[in-house]
Amino acid sequence: MMMRLLQSCTPNTWGNHGGITRLFGVFSFSTQTLSSVNASSSSVSASKNSLYSRISPLGDPNVSLLPILDQWVEERGGIDRSELQRTIKMLRQFKRFTQALQVSEWMMNRSCPDLFPGDLAIQLNLISRVHGLEQAEQYFHKVPNDLRDFRVYSALLYCYARATSLDKAEATMQKIRQLGFAVGSLPYISMLNLYSRLGNIEKLDVLVHEMEEKGISLDKFAFNLQLNAYATIPDIKKMEITLMKMEADPIVSMDCYAYFIAANGYLNAGLIEKAFAVLKKSEHLITYVTRKLAHQMLMTLYSRMGKKDEVYRVWNLRKKTGKVYNKSYLAVMSSLLKLGDLDGMEKIFEEWKATMTSVDMRIYNLLISGYCRNGLLDKAESAINMILESGKEPNAYTLNHLATGYFKHNVMEKAVEAMKKAILVGDPRWNPDLATLSACIEYVKGK
Repeated sequence: MMMRLLQSCTPNTWGNHGGITRLFGVFSFSTQTLSSVNASSSSVSASKNSLYSRISPLGDPNVSLLPILDQWVEERGGIDRSELQRTIKMLRQFKRFTQALQVSEWMMNRSCPDLFPGDLAIQLNLISRVHGLEQAEQYFHKVPNDLRDFRVYSALLYCYARATSLDKAEATMQKIRQLGFAVGSLPYISMLNLYSRLGNIEKLDVLVHEMEEKGISLDKFAFNLQLNAYATIPDIKKMEITLMKMEADPIVSMDCYAYFIAANGYLNAGLIEKAFAVLKKSEHLITYVTRKLAHQMLMTLYSRMGKKDEVYRVWNLRKKTGKVYNKSYLAVMSSLLKLGDLDGMEKIFEEWKATMTSVDMRIYNLLISGYCRNGLLDKAESAINMILESGKEPNAYTLNHLATGYFKHNVMEKAVEAMKKAILVGDPRWNPDLATLSACIEYVKGK
C-alpha cells in the first residue's frame, strides 16, 4: 500500500508543508490496488531462474524484451501464465511500466489467446501509464462486452481518477452502479482518492455514506483516504472521529501511517502537542518492514514541529536498523535544512559522500538549494564543482537553484547565465522559478 509514498523524494518534496501533504495525498493511490484484481496471488519473490531475474538487469525501457520472452518459453517448453503474471506484478511494483506492458502484450497477444478480465484490467492500467489516457480509452472500447467485468471497469475508473478526470470518473462510477458492480470497495477507493485530492469533502462524505448503506466495509485504504482529506483541510473533529473509528474497528489493523496522517492534520491546525503525542504513539507500531519509510516520515514531521533533537534521535535509529539508502539521507538533510541546521546538513552530506556508490543529483540539489537560500553562494559553486569532478553535469534543477540564489542576492549576471543553462538542459517536466526567470528577462531587457 505504501509503495508510492516516497516516489517523489526531491528537494521540493521533503521538509515542507506542501511536500508532506503530497506524500499523504498519494497514500493509497497505489498500483497494488489494481494488482489485487489479477488472478495470481502468488509470491512475487524472484528466484535466480525466474523470468523477472532475466528482465531485471535491463534497465532501459526501450530495449525489446521479446527475445528474452521467446527464449524463456522455448527453454520451458510451454507458457507458464502465473510466472508471467508474477513478472508483470513485480515490474509494476518497481514502476517499470513500459517493460510490464511489453510482457503483458506478449502474454495476451502471442502466447495466451484466452483473455481473462483480470489481465485485461492490468493491461488497461499499463496502457494509461505508458501511452496516456486516450489510448487507454481506445483499448477499453475494444474489450468485448462479455469480458468487461467489475475489474475492467474499476481499472478504467482508476485511470480517470489518477488523471483527475472528474466528469469521466463520475460517469464511469455511475455505470459501475448501473451494472451492479458497486458491491466491493475497489471502485469506491478510486473515487475517494479523487475527491480527497480535489478537496471535495462533501462528495467524499456522501460516498462514504453510500458505502455504509450498502454494507461495504471501509478498509484501511478507505479510512486513510478519509483521514487524509480531513487532515489536509484541516477538520480536526472529523479527523479525530475517523481515527477513533479505525481504532475501534476489528477489521482494521492499525499501523504507524494512520498516526502520521493525524500528526500532519494536527500540525496543519497548529496543534503541536497533539501532533507530538500521536507521533510518539506511532513509533510503537513501527515494524521491521515499515521502519525505513516510517523513519523518513518521522524526521519530516518532527522537523515541522521544530524538534531537532527528535530528528537526530530518529536518524540515529535509522542508521542502526540496516543499510541507509538515499531517500533517508534526503529526509534527514531536508529536515535539518528546515530547522536551519546547515552544519548538521553538511555533516550528513559528508557521511553520504563517504559511502555513496553513485552520484545522486537529488542530494546535491538539496545541498545547493540550502546554500543558495542562505546566501552561501561560494559553497553552492563549490558543490557544482564537486558534481563536475564526479563526471556528471548539473541538471536544470541544480542550475535553477543557483540562478535563484544569485537573483535573491542581486548577482544578476550570474543569475542570467545559470538560467540560460537551465533552460538549455531542462526536460519537459521541469519548470523554472518564475520570479527568477522574470527577473532575468527584465535584467536582460534593461541592458
